[in-house]
Parts: sequence; structure tokens; C-alpha cells
Amino acid sequence: MGLFNIGVILDSFNTDIRTAVLKAKDIGADGFQVYTTYGAMSPEEMTAEKRREFLDYIKSNGLVVSALCGDLGGHGFMLPEENKWKVEKSKRILDMAKDLETNIVTTHIGVIPTDKNAPEYEAMWKACKELADYGDSIDAYFAVETGPEPATVLREFLDSLGAKGVRVNLDPANLVMCSDDDPVKAVYELRDYIVHTHAKDGRMLHGEEAPYIELPLGQGDVPFDAYLAALKDIGYRGFLTIERECGDDPAKDISMAADFLREKMARL
Repeated sequence: MGLFNIGVILDSFNTDIRTAVLKAKDIGADGFQVYTTYGAMSPEEMTAEKRREFLDYIKSNGLVVSALCGDLGGHGFMLPEENKWKVEKSKRILDMAKDLETNIVTTHIGVIPTDKNAPEYEAMWKACKELADYGDSIDAYFAVETGPEPATVLREFLDSLGAKGVRVNLDPANLVMCSDDDPVKAVYELRDYIVHTHAKDGRMLHGEEAPYIELPLGQGDVPFDAYLAALKDIGYRGFLTIERECGDDPAKDISMAADFLREKMARL
């Protein structure tokens, strides 16, 4: 095991979950993240017995769950009329996370408005405050994924909640691709909140049809040497969970990413 743990999002393998667990084991991952918002892995479908069986399967392959993905899509928590069911489902996903022996659920909350008087800001704040308090009550975290807004805006929002149950899943590629923010500075800006990270790379495209492009690790604009050094500097020792959302051969890219991260960690 290196300085950080290496994880992978199982869904990136584009196969069934149990086969994906074996693929994660094959590349030498320490653990994994998996989507649990719908289908067979949703809290509604994962009965207590199924949760115990899956946890046994995970452990039999020498892995752990780094986090669950609880992103419910749409506009996050920006629309108050959707928040009642989204907050309740988020809580049930966090309960399931605890049953699977992790205490982290990553999610997208929407784009935090710079205008604190905006109705969307109030809706997001109320939802996140309720989630933060619930996380605190069971010693677990909802980890907001970075990217839609600069790290400074996210930190100020989190500071305002007055609870630690909502924290950060730092995705350096999202910062580079979506908000043109510096991932290294973001590490220091969000240092008190980072509980999980995604290992992803990409580039913002200027004046082209698509706003950005996701790329294999080391081929985009994330400065991984400086970024990983910053994580080490703040004392982060958690997961670097590989995410590959596109590409002709995601499994190959994931394997290359694991090797890339191990090489970088060896130099630290």
C-alpha cells in the first residue's frame, strides 16, 4: 500500500458489478466506489441480506468500499420542489454506506450561486444543512464533488453550514475542465473538508464545440506531481479513486491510471 489508497469507480469498467470487483482486484486497487442511485445497487433493492452478501464478496477479494456515489442528477439540490425526496434518498444511501463499512457518499449539489439571496442558494443551503446534520448524527459524510464553482466559493458555502457532515470529494479534472480552477490551490483551500478524491484528467477547450474533454491520466492539464504533493502536505491519506467516463477502452485506461498513480506515489 502506498502513500494513498488507489480506488476505481466500478461502473467505469462497463460490466456487471461482481465482474467489475474482480477487475478492480486485478489492477491492484485497494478499494472501489460504486453508483447506488438506481437499479440493483440502489438502497431500495439492496436488502439487509444483499448488503451482507455483497460485503462478504468485497472482503473475500481483499477490497474495501472507498465511497458510494449518491449523485441523483438533475440540478442537484437547486430546485426546492425536488429536495424532499432527494434528501431522504440521500440519507438512505448514507445508511447503506455504513452497512458496507464506508462512511462517505459522494454527490453533486448543483452550482452554488454567487448571490446568496438567490432562491437556488437557499434551497441548496437548506438541503445541505439537513444532510450535514444527518451525517454528523451517524458519523458519516456527504462529499460534494468539486468543479461547478471555484474552490473558494465551495469552501465559503461549506463553512456556512456549521456542521461537518457535508465535506468534499476533490476531483481535480472537474476543476480544470469546468471552472478553470487550480487543483493545487483547491487542495489548500479545501483542506479541512477533503475526505475523498477522484483521479481523473482532462482539459478545458477554448472556442471549440465541446466545453472540455476528459483524457487518460497524465494526458490532460491536471498537474499531478504538484497536486499529489499538496495532498501529502495537508495530511490527506485517503483514496485516489480512478474515474474514466469515456474512451474506446476504459479498462485499459484504468489499468494505466493505476500504474501512473503508483509511479507518482513512489516519487513522493
